[in-house]
Amino acid sequence: MSDYEFIISLRILHPTIDPSTITQTLGIEPQHSWKAGDPRRSPAGGELEGVFRQSYWTGRLMEKPQLSSERLSVESVLVQILAQLRRAHDFLEQLNTDGGVAELLVSLYARENFRLDLSAESLALLGRLRLAVALDVHPHSPHSAAVSQAN
Repeated sequence: MSDYEFIISLRILHPTIDPSTITQTLGIEPQHSWKAGDPRRSPAGGELEGVFRQSYWTGRLMEKPQLSSERLSVESVLVQILAQLRRAHDFLEQLNTDGGVAELLVSLYARENFRLDLSAESLALLGRLRLAVALDVHPHSPHSAAVSQAN
């Protein structure tokens, strides 16, 4: 198996929910969040024109990117994450009913071709939890880019 690095985050978009409700319900601290109607801000914190049209919340489900191995893969970590998110089934169902979207963002970093297998059971559980999956594929590891720039 070719090596690849990956990290998985949860993203939620919703017409009106207060992001603190998401944080409290899931017990996960967000990396970024805002509430519909809040003034828009630049990444540096400066004010921008307008307000956010919908609420947004994103939180990492892993501390740092992990290197794939015989025992560690996107599939194995995904199974663990889905088991944890099962307790939030009713909340995720309500988000969907209210017009919100919850998705797992899987960021993949690889130098070579690799294969990603997701079992039918994992895909079925994603559907039952109303979770979409977004794959963000990068041709190089974030760590190798930092090493290249340092040389």
